[in-house]
Amino acid sequence: MMIVTEGAVAGILAGILMGLASEACFRTRLFKSSLILVDGEFLFRTVNVKPNNRTRYIAGSVIHLITSGVFGGIYTAAAHLLALTPLSALLVSIYFFVLWLSMLLIALPIAGQGLLGRKAGSATWLEQLILHVVFGAGYYAALATCIRFGH
Repeated sequence: MMIVTEGAVAGILAGILMGLASEACFRTRLFKSSLILVDGEFLFRTVNVKPNNRTRYIAGSVIHLITSGVFGGIYTAAAHLLALTPLSALLVSIYFFVLWLSMLLIALPIAGQGLLGRKAGSATWLEQLILHVVFGAGYYAALATCIRFGH
Protein backbone atom coordinates (compact mmCIF):
# COMPACT_ATOMS: atom_id res chain seq x y z
CA MET A 1 0.00 0.00 0.00
CA MET A 2 1.57 3.21 -1.17
CA ILE A 3 -0.28 5.37 1.38
CA VAL A 4 1.22 3.39 4.29
CA THR A 5 4.70 3.85 2.84
CA GLU A 6 4.06 7.57 2.44
CA GLY A 7 2.88 7.73 6.05
CA ALA A 8 5.97 5.89 7.28
CA VAL A 9 8.31 8.13 5.29
CA ALA A 10 6.50 11.23 6.59
CA GLY A 11 6.77 9.79 10.12
CA ILE A 12 10.52 9.31 9.79
CA LEU A 13 10.97 12.84 8.45
CA ALA A 14 8.82 14.27 11.25
CA GLY A 15 10.72 12.11 13.73
CA ILE A 16 14.00 13.66 12.58
CA LEU A 17 12.51 17.12 13.14
CA MET A 18 11.16 16.13 16.56
CA GLY A 19 14.48 14.57 17.59
CA LEU A 20 16.42 17.65 16.52
CA ALA A 21 14.01 19.93 18.39
CA SER A 22 14.26 17.77 21.51
CA GLU A 23 18.03 17.69 21.39
CA ALA A 24 18.37 21.43 20.73
CA CYS A 25 16.07 22.25 23.64
CA PHE A 26 17.88 19.77 25.91
CA ARG A 27 21.34 21.08 25.06
CA THR A 28 20.27 24.70 25.57
CA ARG A 29 18.65 23.65 28.87
CA LEU A 30 15.15 24.65 27.82
CA PHE A 31 14.15 21.00 28.35
CA LYS A 32 15.29 18.79 31.20
CA SER A 33 15.52 15.61 29.13
CA SER A 34 16.40 14.40 25.67
CA LEU A 35 13.84 12.24 23.90
CA ILE A 36 16.68 10.40 22.15
CA LEU A 37 18.50 9.64 25.41
CA VAL A 38 15.28 8.45 27.07
CA ASP A 39 14.76 5.98 24.19
CA GLY A 40 18.36 4.78 24.39
CA GLU A 41 18.30 4.47 28.18
CA PHE A 42 15.11 2.41 27.99
CA LEU A 43 16.71 -0.06 25.59
CA PHE A 44 19.85 -0.55 27.63
CA ARG A 45 18.01 -0.74 30.96
CA THR A 46 15.82 -3.44 29.41
CA VAL A 47 18.84 -5.54 28.39
CA ASN A 48 20.75 -4.60 31.58
CA VAL A 49 23.73 -3.00 29.84
CA LYS A 50 25.53 0.22 30.84
CA PRO A 51 26.42 2.01 27.57
CA ASN A 52 28.40 5.15 27.01
CA ASN A 53 26.65 8.36 25.94
CA ARG A 54 27.44 7.92 22.25
CA THR A 55 25.95 4.44 22.20
CA ARG A 56 22.82 5.67 23.98
CA TYR A 57 22.41 8.41 21.35
CA ILE A 58 22.88 5.99 18.45
CA ALA A 59 20.46 3.40 19.84
CA GLY A 60 17.98 6.07 20.92
CA SER A 61 18.05 7.64 17.46
CA VAL A 62 17.37 4.31 15.77
CA ILE A 63 14.51 3.49 18.15
CA HIS A 64 13.05 6.98 17.76
CA LEU A 65 13.10 6.84 13.96
CA ILE A 66 11.63 3.35 13.84
CA THR A 67 8.76 4.29 16.16
CA SER A 68 8.21 7.54 14.24
CA GLY A 69 7.93 5.60 10.98
CA VAL A 70 5.63 3.00 12.53
CA PHE A 71 3.31 5.64 14.00
CA GLY A 72 3.30 7.51 10.69
CA GLY A 73 2.37 4.34 8.82
CA ILE A 74 -0.31 3.41 11.35
CA TYR A 75 -1.95 6.80 10.88
CA THR A 76 -2.24 6.52 7.12
CA ALA A 77 -3.26 2.85 7.27
CA ALA A 78 -6.04 3.65 9.75
CA ALA A 79 -7.21 6.65 7.72
CA HIS A 80 -7.29 4.48 4.59
CA LEU A 81 -9.13 1.60 6.31
CA LEU A 82 -11.70 4.00 7.79
CA ALA A 83 -12.10 5.78 4.42
CA LEU A 84 -10.92 9.08 5.92
CA THR A 85 -8.83 11.70 4.18
CA PRO A 86 -5.33 11.29 5.62
CA LEU A 87 -4.31 14.83 4.75
CA SER A 88 -6.69 16.47 7.23
CA ALA A 89 -5.20 18.92 9.72
CA LEU A 90 -7.95 18.06 12.22
CA LEU A 91 -7.41 14.31 11.88
CA VAL A 92 -3.62 14.65 12.17
CA SER A 93 -4.07 16.90 15.23
CA ILE A 94 -6.37 14.41 16.94
CA TYR A 95 -3.97 11.54 16.19
CA PHE A 96 -0.95 13.33 17.62
CA PHE A 97 -2.92 14.50 20.66
CA VAL A 98 -3.69 10.83 21.36
CA LEU A 99 -0.01 9.97 20.83
CA TRP A 100 0.96 12.71 23.30
CA LEU A 101 -1.41 11.30 25.91
CA SER A 102 -0.05 7.81 25.24
CA MET A 103 3.49 9.11 25.73
CA LEU A 104 2.59 10.62 29.12
CA LEU A 105 0.43 7.77 30.40
CA ILE A 106 2.10 4.70 28.87
CA ALA A 107 5.49 5.21 27.18
CA LEU A 108 7.22 7.42 29.75
CA PRO A 109 6.15 5.25 32.71
CA ILE A 110 7.34 2.11 30.84
CA ALA A 111 10.63 3.89 30.08
CA GLY A 112 11.13 4.49 33.81
CA GLN A 113 10.31 8.21 33.73
CA GLY A 114 7.15 7.95 35.86
CA LEU A 115 3.59 9.03 35.16
CA LEU A 116 3.61 12.17 32.99
CA GLY A 117 7.42 11.87 32.91
CA ARG A 118 7.71 13.39 36.40
CA LYS A 119 11.10 11.79 37.06
CA ALA A 120 12.50 13.77 34.14
CA GLY A 121 11.00 17.02 35.43
CA SER A 122 7.76 18.67 36.45
CA ALA A 123 7.33 20.29 33.01
CA THR A 124 7.89 17.10 31.01
CA TRP A 125 4.22 17.04 30.02
CA LEU A 126 4.68 20.50 28.44
CA GLU A 127 7.97 19.55 26.78
CA GLN A 128 6.26 16.50 25.30
CA LEU A 129 3.31 18.60 24.14
CA ILE A 130 5.66 20.98 22.34
CA LEU A 131 7.53 18.06 20.75
CA HIS A 132 4.31 16.40 19.64
CA VAL A 133 3.08 19.66 18.09
CA VAL A 134 6.41 19.87 16.23
CA PHE A 135 6.05 16.22 15.19
CA GLY A 136 2.42 16.68 14.10
CA ALA A 137 3.16 19.80 12.06
CA GLY A 138 6.24 18.19 10.52
CA TYR A 139 4.27 15.04 9.79
CA TYR A 140 1.46 16.96 8.09
CA ALA A 141 3.93 18.88 5.91
CA ALA A 142 5.95 15.76 5.07
CA LEU A 143 2.81 13.72 4.32
CA ALA A 144 1.51 16.46 2.02
CA THR A 145 4.84 16.43 0.19
CA CYS A 146 4.98 12.62 0.02
CA ILE A 147 1.45 12.42 -1.32
CA ARG A 148 2.03 15.21 -3.83
CA PHE A 149 5.31 13.86 -5.17
CA GLY A 150 4.76 10.15 -4.51
CA HIS A 151 7.68 10.32 -2.00
